[in-house]
Amino acid sequence: MSATVAVALKKVAIYILGDEKKRGKLFVLIGSIAAGFLGLMCLPVAVLSSMGSMEIEQPEINAEMFSDSALFESLDSEQQAQIENLKNQGRAIEDAMRGTGVRSQTIKAQLIYMSYFGDVQNFNAESYANLFAVAPNDSDLITAINSTYGLEIGYDEFMRTYTWVMNSTINGYMFSDESTKNCADLAAWAENAYVSGWGFKQGAIGNRDDVDRIRYADNAGLMLGYLNYNPTEKVFNSDHNTLVYTEQGGLDTMPEVAGVGLFDGSQHGIYMGDGEVVYSSEAIGYVTKDLVSNGSWTSWCTYEGVDYPQEVRDKIDENGGDSE
Repeated sequence: MSATVAVALKKVAIYILGDEKKRGKLFVLIGSIAAGFLGLMCLPVAVLSSMGSMEIEQPEINAEMFSDSALFESLDSEQQAQIENLKNQGRAIEDAMRGTGVRSQTIKAQLIYMSYFGDVQNFNAESYANLFAVAPNDSDLITAINSTYGLEIGYDEFMRTYTWVMNSTINGYMFSDESTKNCADLAAWAENAYVSGWGFKQGAIGNRDDVDRIRYADNAGLMLGYLNYNPTEKVFNSDHNTLVYTEQGGLDTMPEVAGVGLFDGSQHGIYMGDGEVVYSSEAIGYVTKDLVSNGSWTSWCTYEGVDYPQEVRDKIDENGGDSE
């Protein structure tokens, strides 16, 4: 691939991934460009992996080039069939990930498939999704995929690309109920911010910075971002400007429910279960995950605007409904 083509593809990728509505066409676009000029090398990782050090401005691109008809006009019948197969496999992976109970990892599964599975024969989406369901962590997942399919995916290389892709969008697959604001999805939101490498910036709630195109949230903004994000319209609103919370008791009274808040007198965190907390740290400079026991958390809390399950409400009643 020439340097000119590589830079052009990177610019296009950045442009598309910066807009959630265009992201779904990224793989088709790259596949189409590759089909016409590079022998159908559908490898977004090859395009994206070296983006980290690049300073790239948004390119001037004719939006009409992203239409299905415009893309397909440049392909012959065999290439169109290959692109359709890729799209069908992407949908099959989405369905399989939902059926296996790991819907939140759909983008990861599709990206790995699109990046590395060009020579894999007799692919089965259900078997593939099961690897995601049983893997305890991403390192073991990549090892299992390499072993199962005879691949040589580099864990560090892939995770750099995956983190960049996830930071470029809001993962719509993470929500269990888009119609409500609930503590399970608040926990998923916090986990997504951690996995996606959100930085810390005062006043930010998860929106992308106009200059460096990275997502940021301050400490309260991590929660406010979830409250203000409309997953249907895929936009942030301004319904909640202040984080309103109620301290419910000491940590010894906290229910084992992901999505309840933690408080140390100055900063908030989201309990993830299994003794872990995610929070946006000004001192560290980004959204991080740690053991609750490693911090100075003193109480658990609930947030106005978030629905909590009966287990949490029962615990509040048991504690006497303490509030601040």
